[in-house]
Amino acid sequence: MEKSKIRNFSIIAHIDHGKSTLADRLIEFTGALDKREMKEQILDNLEVERKHGITVKAQTVRLTYNFEGEEYILNMIDTPGHVDFGYEVSKSLKACEGCLLVVDATQGVEAQTIANAYLAIDNNLEIIPVINKIDLPSANVEKTKGEIEDALGIDASEAIEISAKNGTNIDKVLEAIIKRIPPPKGDENSPLRALVVDSWYDNYRGVVSIIRVFDGKIKLGDKIMIYSTKKEYEVEELGYFTPKQKKAKELTVGEVGYLVANIKNIKDATVGDTVTSADNPTDKPFEGFKKPKPFVFAGIYPTEPEDYDDLRDALEKLQLNDASLTIEKEKSESLGFGFRCGFLGVLSMNITRERLESEFGLDVVMTTPSVLYRVEQTDGTVVEISNPSELPPPQKIKAIYEPYVEVEIITPAEFVGNILKLLQEKRGRQKEILYIATDRVLIKYDVPLAEILVDFYDKLKSLSRGYASFDYEFKGFEIGDLTRLIILINGKEIDPFSLIVPKEKAYRIAREVLKNLKQYIPKQLFEIRLQAKVGGKIIAKEQISALRKDVLAKCYGGDVTRKKKLLEKQKEGKKKLKQLGNVSISKEAFIKLVEIKGD
Repeated sequence: MEKSKIRNFSIIAHIDHGKSTLADRLIEFTGALDKREMKEQILDNLEVERKHGITVKAQTVRLTYNFEGEEYILNMIDTPGHVDFGYEVSKSLKACEGCLLVVDATQGVEAQTIANAYLAIDNNLEIIPVINKIDLPSANVEKTKGEIEDALGIDASEAIEISAKNGTNIDKVLEAIIKRIPPPKGDENSPLRALVVDSWYDNYRGVVSIIRVFDGKIKLGDKIMIYSTKKEYEVEELGYFTPKQKKAKELTVGEVGYLVANIKNIKDATVGDTVTSADNPTDKPFEGFKKPKPFVFAGIYPTEPEDYDDLRDALEKLQLNDASLTIEKEKSESLGFGFRCGFLGVLSMNITRERLESEFGLDVVMTTPSVLYRVEQTDGTVVEISNPSELPPPQKIKAIYEPYVEVEIITPAEFVGNILKLLQEKRGRQKEILYIATDRVLIKYDVPLAEILVDFYDKLKSLSRGYASFDYEFKGFEIGDLTRLIILINGKEIDPFSLIVPKEKAYRIAREVLKNLKQYIPKQLFEIRLQAKVGGKIIAKEQISALRKDVLAKCYGGDVTRKKKLLEKQKEGKKKLKQLGNVSISKEAFIKLVEIKGD
């Protein structure tokens, strides 16, 4: 196929603006699948994608379309829409020359619309605005065009108005792709230079990589080299997805397809790497994608110790196609051996847990998330910690720096007051408030990442009745007035319950933690003291009374002194138990205390 007849494009949008539905219609309209083979969200292969109605992994599909008597190949690379999967979007855009920017005519421009549009602009892509859901009674096309121009600075006069659900104007979308997106550049006679866009592990074939060929060509039987490792392999299989898997003898300049080369080590085909010829390697490797740095961390432990090796293998396979996931071994006194994992956000953390359970059949415990802190010590050294138990003693700390994010919220004007109050409670600093339409407001705030980890999104949706959209971008580290909150049970420090908290909120957080502990720790035969300590000082305490054994059950009448003697004996026994006994927390109760809920 001549490269002048190839178009490579992505679809970008805010979550739930109809991106996957448009992908379905394009596949259907070009005849890649017939109606009998079609199903909703055809490119969303993962169970978690269908369950949550979101795209997690980028997928590729080759479409063939006849336009004005010429046959064109359209390589569509689907992208996620949620803020936590922005890395997936960025690597998909690297393989394209243009993109469709889908905006819901009933919702208008949302936070992630802006973030994804800027990614496309940074990659110098041709952007085609597409206004979706024009069939709905509440659709306001002109207002949406105005928001695209005002918020993004993109000319929306030629925006394509469609209904992806009904298939309205899908032919106009295909025409725009052919006419407005430039064909790929590249030299077929140059040494092979292909970009690894995505990879996953197949139990039978080893690593399967999605590649985009920028220069040269790749054929079956070729000797190839992975540029970063200099390891050589022989091409065993090539092909593409239509979305059915189809084998091919070669892939040339501009084409997107899959590569199988008996790569068994999942670290030898990382996303962003360069595939080149072993005999005539390129001298222009790709810089690779900037590896995203995780700022949200949580412990993942198998509920059954014998599943440890399976959990490690599963995490390594997930890490292959999610470069943002980091893994380190970790041991907990209460939960045993597990892993400290880093994620880009809370949703990606919960999706990882669900994939471990649904795809690998593992039953796991995930601890409450924390963020990455930088600690400047009195000797001048700076250490990074993701676990509160790693915090140096107070006398060795000069300053603690916490990660900040720039939060962008787009909301109907009527909810602005409540949202600003929430941001203030989360220690946010106001940057900008803009009206992008008469009744729609863009709010920009700098907020500590730790404050938006667990319940921020839920509260935002509740306060705005579901209408507010939310995006954030890492901004940097700032000094914080922080301290370590230590939880003690009968005088013994319990590391898994430790937290790094703002000093101003330490007392309130301590009360909440102790209240939860009191609820879940079962009564013992002795009294249990629950305490919260900051900087060597106890700031909150709770008490769980002793479980009383009825020692008088055997006494039927008789002298009252006999009963008193038995009660005194029990009292002395309980004192001894209190001195010697360790509190027994069942694994089930411990899991309830440390686990972050995924719902």
